[in-house]
Amino acid sequence: MPVSRSNAAIEGLAEVWGSLVALGSTLTEDQFEVPTDCPGWTVKDQFSHVIGTELLLEGAVAPNGDPPTGTHVRNELGELNERFVDTRRALPGRQVVDELDALSHRRLVALRSLDEEAWAAIGPSPIGMVPYVDYMGVRTFDSWVHEQDVRIAVGCPGARGGAGERVTLDRMEASMPYVLGRRLQPLPGTTMRIDIEGSLGRTVQLAVGVGDDGAAWARAVKVIEGAPTASLWMDALTFVRRACGRIPASAVLASSGFAADGDTSLALRFVDEMVVMI
Repeated sequence: MPVSRSNAAIEGLAEVWGSLVALGSTLTEDQFEVPTDCPGWTVKDQFSHVIGTELLLEGAVAPNGDPPTGTHVRNELGELNERFVDTRRALPGRQVVDELDALSHRRLVALRSLDEEAWAAIGPSPIGMVPYVDYMGVRTFDSWVHEQDVRIAVGCPGARGGAGERVTLDRMEASMPYVLGRRLQPLPGTTMRIDIEGSLGRTVQLAVGVGDDGAAWARAVKVIEGAPTASLWMDALTFVRRACGRIPASAVLASSGFAADGDTSLALRFVDEMVVMI
């Protein structure tokens, strides 16, 4: 019997949060202070950020204060994030992990108690007004990406091939037509193929066209007739980290397995513009 979207969301969050807590339980206090690829955030700050978002979803009020901010803080939500992060900077890392452990268990209990009407309810999220089940998908990918931030910072790779990575790849893949059509705006008839390597890898094929009303569109397609205008190859983690703005385009070009073919100018412009998560 197929798993419902709400059950899939719960299972994904349980997997990612459990993995993040297990990772945190192995870290030393020195490791908690290691900088990550998120500007201004240490390893401990990553845990604090996940805590802060879930506390907001429980209805908590952000801590008072005027935390230090940088150019990475671009909106009100970013300011709220910084408050939750800053208020935990003086705490031992292990205490922060213990807080996340208790909070994640509490959140999972609350999520399992929701009925289908609550899961379908439309409400605000970082991606706009969406059903609550979609928001929890965002929480799965956001938590997994932050776990990868931690793992890369402390040199402890892992948590690959599961629900967190799958949800993240699905969401980033769905944003690629926007990158090609709205940011690059190539001529109608342009096509692009992106081969993403890994256990959850996939081939993303995009096409640009014009509708009957004369409006241009870009969308994912199952088949590209003939050779694509441009082709790209990269591994799944590189794809995600570039799409999430964690690494510069130059790091993608220098990564193992990266290649481009066809209109390489278009391909390289795509790599420059493919950041879709702020």
